[in-house]
Amino acid sequence: MSRALFEALCEVDPARKCAMVSALQISDDVVGETADVELARDPRIPGRPVRPELVNPRDVAFRGLGTAEGRAAMVHAVAHIEFNAVNLALDATLRFPGLPAGYYADWISVAQDEARHFAMLSDRLAQLGYAYGDFSAHNGLWEAAEKTAHDPLVRMALVPRVLEARGLDVTPNMIRRLKEVGDPATAAILGVILEEEVRHVAIGTHWYRYLCNSRGVDPVARFRELLVEHRVRLQRPFNTEARARAGFDAAELAG
Repeated sequence: MSRALFEALCEVDPARKCAMVSALQISDDVVGETADVELARDPRIPGRPVRPELVNPRDVAFRGLGTAEGRAAMVHAVAHIEFNAVNLALDATLRFPGLPAGYYADWISVAQDEARHFAMLSDRLAQLGYAYGDFSAHNGLWEAAEKTAHDPLVRMALVPRVLEARGLDVTPNMIRRLKEVGDPATAAILGVILEEEVRHVAIGTHWYRYLCNSRGVDPVARFRELLVEHRVRLQRPFNTEARARAGFDAAELAG
């Protein structure tokens, strides 16, 4: 299983990567053999295409949703997040050994969801006359993976529970705006993604708390400490309903 995960993570063609991820078989006899620290250090990771051009986040152009190009740029931005999320989920399975089989099964299932999301968005981009790579993007998500590669507890805290959880907050407004400008097709795709991302953040929360408990660490206090240590400021307003379903407790939602 570790070799199949590694090959999918290294694959640079998005369509082939997604097909390889979709073909992964989750079973009790193999999920415990997924982690391979040496493979996780391979310089070919993460596999990604030459395009899109990766630029500083400040240099990613913002376009309004009132034009087809603007909507395509938004779809492209979300597709880029989902493509990175495939790599992040694969990396989470490959990098961290010694965890319960359920951890690896969970993150393989997340990778498969993210691959399906990317495919849906790629199809929508094609309908709008564009393709993945036609707009610039940034590398913030993978940089977060590199900064958390030393510890699965830190990875679970700062990637699913910060970066991915932010998507729960902002997506409802994106859906509303798309409906207002007459793009129900894209809005419907984002609705599917939003609902499934709740489960992904919940998986991150579950394994974050598991790791805290196994180390005798208070999860709420440690989460706050990690935010300070990594200079992360949570942005409000929160989608409290979605965050609650994803496992955030009242103290965390209260700030």
